[in-house]
Amino acid sequence: MQMPSLDTDYAADLAECRAMLRGGSRTFSAASRVLPRRVSEPATALYSFCRLADDAVDQDGGKTAAIARLRERLALAYDQRPFPVAADRAFAEVLHRFGIPRLLPEALLEGLLWDVEGRRYEDFSALKAYAVRVAGAVGAMMSILMGARKPQLLARACDLGVAMQLTNIARDVGEDAREGRLYLPLQWLRSVGIEPQTWLARPVYSEALGMVVQRLLDEADILYARSSVGIAGLPFSCRSGIHAARLLYAEIGREIERCGCDSVSRRAVVSSGRKAVLLARSIAVLANANRGLEVPALAEAQYLIDAVVAAPAPRPSRSEKRDGALVALEGRMVWLIDLFEQLERRGQLDSSVP
Repeated sequence: MQMPSLDTDYAADLAECRAMLRGGSRTFSAASRVLPRRVSEPATALYSFCRLADDAVDQDGGKTAAIARLRERLALAYDQRPFPVAADRAFAEVLHRFGIPRLLPEALLEGLLWDVEGRRYEDFSALKAYAVRVAGAVGAMMSILMGARKPQLLARACDLGVAMQLTNIARDVGEDAREGRLYLPLQWLRSVGIEPQTWLARPVYSEALGMVVQRLLDEADILYARSSVGIAGLPFSCRSGIHAARLLYAEIGREIERCGCDSVSRRAVVSSGRKAVLLARSIAVLANANRGLEVPALAEAQYLIDAVVAAPAPRPSRSEKRDGALVALEGRMVWLIDLFEQLERRGQLDSSVP
């Protein structure tokens, strides 16, 4: 069944969303070159709502009341009575047009709440549950926008989102600690002789801490490898850009390793030359292999996948069935990296990220 369109000027709302994002993110100016138009337009609405959510939390001082208000706005969007701002109206249109289950954006808001509460994660499963909410849910929504609703592809999209989030955490250990945040599994820290609260009071690099960071990068690499076969199952015009994002984000982990896994006194940055090499490599679009596609989803992400599978999928329009030619690879790569990097930790959309 074709989903109804909301009574709003969707094109005008999207234009306002683009203007807002251009003013707050240097890289999102590439959005017009990012993916096939049928994907880039709804992705703009998705990104705008994420930006709005982050701003709302920041402006309210991180209070739980801000999350409650965001949940109310999300409920209005699903009731087709969105809050009267462009981001809410455009996001509401996308939610209904693509049949995005409510559980997915709710998961993202739950992740923001966990950050507001200052949660810490006793074991790796708990950390994955957090990463699924703040990044896996976004990966699943992006997968839906690309028309990939099969459980196996959704599982791999969540893998990629979680891998990126783990890389963010590994990269930002020192920065987070100096702001009183700690995302590394507490059990892992204790296993190498680090008492979490004592270390947080005076965050310094040590070989023991480096071992924990390396362990996190190793887990991310497993998920990057699992995600590759899912990328091969995406529409052809989306594959190389997502593959480029995967390669470039994984390279942040390699840079951390080159620095001895010291992400306390320095922040890993991938050089322009290295990015160019990886971009060239990504042009060779992934083969249509299915090996690894049946690997079970992360247990922590299964509830999101189940929600998508249970939701009725809207019938695509004729234009949505056509998969256009490849668009500028660099633009797609920059956009996707910007989306995931700026959703790091608590849905942050920090305009200072290059």
